Amino acid sequence: MRILITGIGGFVGQHLAQHLRAATPDAEIHGTVLDAPSAASPDVLHQIDLKNPDVVRDLIQQLQPQHIYHLAAQAFVPRSFTDPWETLENNIRAELNVILAALSLSEDKKIADTNVPRMLVVTSAEIYGAVHPEELPLTEDTPMRPANPYSVSKVAQDMLALQYHLSHQLKVMRARPFNHIGPGQNRVFVATDFALQIASIEAGLQEPVICTGNLTAQRDFTDVRDIVRAYHLVMEQGTPGEAYNVASGTAHSIQELLNILLGYTSVTIRMQLDTDRLRPVDVPVVRGDATRLTNATGWKPTISFEQTLLDVLNDCRQRVQQSAKHSGSA
Repeated sequence: MRILITGIGGFVGQHLAQHLRAATPDAEIHGTVLDAPSAASPDVLHQIDLKNPDVVRDLIQQLQPQHIYHLAAQAFVPRSFTDPWETLENNIRAELNVILAALSLSEDKKIADTNVPRMLVVTSAEIYGAVHPEELPLTEDTPMRPANPYSVSKVAQDMLALQYHLSHQLKVMRARPFNHIGPGQNRVFVATDFALQIASIEAGLQEPVICTGNLTAQRDFTDVRDIVRAYHLVMEQGTPGEAYNVASGTAHSIQELLNILLGYTSVTIRMQLDTDRLRPVDVPVVRGDATRLTNATGWKPTISFEQTLLDVLNDCRQRVQQSAKHSGSA
């Protein structure tokens, strides 16, 4: 079994690789990265630009993976407003190249049908966009109303996967994850941003003030370790052509998230609104329905919201300590 994970160096990619190493110990795991890896990896890494169709085709022809997890994407919503075309080009072109390369295997008569890859394309619950309260919880049949350039790119990715399944019988499934958080996430995302600020305050590196954006928005958060377990189950048991929401079914406000994190520290911290953190369009409440996923695979989240946030904070404390140690030795 050869597995290819695009974007293996990212937040979700690293967690997925770790999960697959434990769940499929005999598998040969390959991953693509855009930049040169900074540390040794137990998996085989390939530094390529997925926007280059020839390079992608050559890699997939060389590897002939049985499973392809397509994770690579520009995933930060505010950045998509700053440079919309970067997000659209990166997310749509990369997926199209991977799809066409996978199809090239099915068209190669020398390759047995059993080696034609199954593929999971990860889109996003952002495709549902500006939802109405009466539509909650959101199912896979909820209309798509993208509210930002990032979600437009994800609609395109979702529809590309469906189109190539219908037109070429590509064995592709679509995962639509709602907000996911966990250890190792970039600080541009809310839980890690708050946790890093708390850890910096505890270490005396920041004034006891946390800068915030909109605290009233409610989102459906799931631990990334539960998310990647869902991806593996969909790959193994999902129906080609189908879309699956990956969601906890519970909405938590950003204020609640911050309050839980603050409950894990003994330092007194006050909040301060930073208008630069506000989005041009922000949906008040998002909550998903993962019934289709549960019925198909038995998946349910197992890690509590509170435990996830404690793990995020402890991870950020280690990051701050390591950064301070490195600065002190420089």
